[in-house]
Amino acid sequence: MTTVGYLRKIGFKKITLKTGAYGMEALAMAIRYSADANLDLLTIDGAGGGTGMSPWNMMQHWGIPSLELHSKAYEYCRILEDKGLKVPDLSFAGGFAREDHLFKAIALGAPYTKIVCLGRAPMIPGFLGSNIEGVFFPERRAELNGHWIELPSTVTAYGKYPEEIFSGWEEVKNKVGENEMENIPFGAIALYTFVDKLACGLQQFMAGARKFSLQDIDRDDLIAANRETAEVSGIPYMLDALNDKALDVLNG
Repeated sequence: MTTVGYLRKIGFKKITLKTGAYGMEALAMAIRYSADANLDLLTIDGAGGGTGMSPWNMMQHWGIPSLELHSKAYEYCRILEDKGLKVPDLSFAGGFAREDHLFKAIALGAPYTKIVCLGRAPMIPGFLGSNIEGVFFPERRAELNGHWIELPSTVTAYGKYPEEIFSGWEEVKNKVGENEMENIPFGAIALYTFVDKLACGLQQFMAGARKFSLQDIDRDDLIAANRETAEVSGIPYMLDALNDKALDVLNG
């Protein structure tokens, strides 16, 4: 509280806290103290997650898994809200990589979850783009930490030139101008392409669920694929979800 007060005093407008895959007491402390301090955002990072800076065992085998941790975070937020406390906006992290992960994370923590964090997943296209750039510009390879001498078949299957390989090439060029393209790293173009893929996929999921704004996504958009997940998350098992309405149809 002293630190938050100091930061606000010297002019910080937004203050956030990031916590990890700790146990239930630490999770409750993070949520309660963030609420008491009126923080703007609380990021809760489950296992497996982490970035390339983390030891592999830490990323894969330490701490509470994301689904369990985030399910408890929702439960604890409900408790505080029932007490009349303002719960901070939440950000979920922990091994997310695809658009379905984004949809499920937002839905699982709704209405508290506003952001989903990705760590390792966006790094991969960045590194991939650097490897590709190092093939086309060998003089930059060391600077880029590129590892490829020539393009592998997994890349040449899509094209032989950057304009063919990167599906986002033309869109980036339209944004920055053709003359500026020579200054744009291939890793940045690859990252843009990855994010564009996430956005398109998320829009498809949302359209299928008839949700046309992120804040409209809620827990009713989810079902659990097995009984254990249903028990942990509070999301109904797929054979139980809407079963009461199905029986009304049959018996009506």
